[in-house]
Amino acid sequence: MSVDIRNKALRVSRFTGSRKGDTARGPAVFLNVVDARDRLLNEGELAWIYGPRRHELATVVIDDSVTAGDVWLRDIAGVAPSETVRVVKPDLDTRGRSAFA
Repeated sequence: MSVDIRNKALRVSRFTGSRKGDTARGPAVFLNVVDARDRLLNEGELAWIYGPRRHELATVVIDDSVTAGDVWLRDIAGVAPSETVRVVKPDLDTRGRSAFA
C-alpha cells in the first residue's frame, strides 16, 4: 500500500497572528518549495488547511527557509505549534464534499 505524498501531514513549526495595521495580514500558509510541489501548489494560490479542529482556506507562500515537512501559519484559527495539518489543493472540478471534509 503506497502513501499519497499530497496527503502527508505537516508539522506546524511557527504560528503568527497579525494585528490591525500590519502590512501582511490574512490567512497564509508558508511551505518549502518541495512540499508545495508535492501538493501541486503555486505561490499565491489558495489551499485548504485541515487542522485538528477545523479547516480554512489560506494563501500559499513558498519560502525556502521553511524546513521540509513543516509549515508556518498566519491567521489560521484552530491550530497551534507542534500540531499537524494537511495542506490540500482545492478540487474545483468535482462537485460535492472533499475526501478530507
